[in-house]
Amino acid sequence: MKTILIVDDEDKIRDVVASYLQNNGFRTLEADTGSAALQTVRNTPVDLIVLDLMLPDFPGEEVCRTIRRISSVPILMLTAKVTGENRIHGLSIGADDYMIKPFDPRELVARVRAVLRRSDDVHLLADRISFHDGELTIDSVRHEVIFRSQPVNLTPSEFKLLLLLARHPQRPFSREELVEKVMGFDFDGDMRAIDQHIKNLRQKIEPDPRQPKYIATVYGSGYRFIGGA
Repeated sequence: MKTILIVDDEDKIRDVVASYLQNNGFRTLEADTGSAALQTVRNTPVDLIVLDLMLPDFPGEEVCRTIRRISSVPILMLTAKVTGENRIHGLSIGADDYMIKPFDPRELVARVRAVLRRSDDVHLLADRISFHDGELTIDSVRHEVIFRSQPVNLTPSEFKLLLLLARHPQRPFSREELVEKVMGFDFDGDMRAIDQHIKNLRQKIEPDPRQPKYIATVYGSGYRFIGGA
């Protein structure tokens, strides 16, 4: 049974989300502040976090950034901000999906399932691949990336994107292909989400993100993995 942490300061929203998730076979935990959410993440294993951005003690964006420093648990953001730039910003700080308030609880459950499915899919590829004499190692069994002997903390979407590219070296992928394979058929956000994930990956695994050694841009199309074994 997957455990979902619901972080929102509105009792009614937490109650509704918890009820729908429980009725669909999930275990739920709740937090009404950012501090409570971080304490839960540090002390209790959770499989996904539903995170509201408007919290009473500090912004949900800050909670997300802090969680990303200690965990790769999937995060589904809830917000009243509706612009495309807000979506991109949410993804840039480590969110895996984004829902606008007010929302249909049934859609939220579907989004939770989709994010969990995407994060679980990476475990199906049971191998370990290394590049440049072990400078970069990707272990799909342990869901682990090592760069220059140090573990790299990736979000589930970032990990799946890197694994997909690395398993098909030199093959160009369009943004549309990457969205379909990484974000899922039901993703209805901006294609620039992939650009943001690539930017995040380059910051984490490239010796010089401005001159990529592993992930190259295919101009006018998408990206390809160029790292030699």
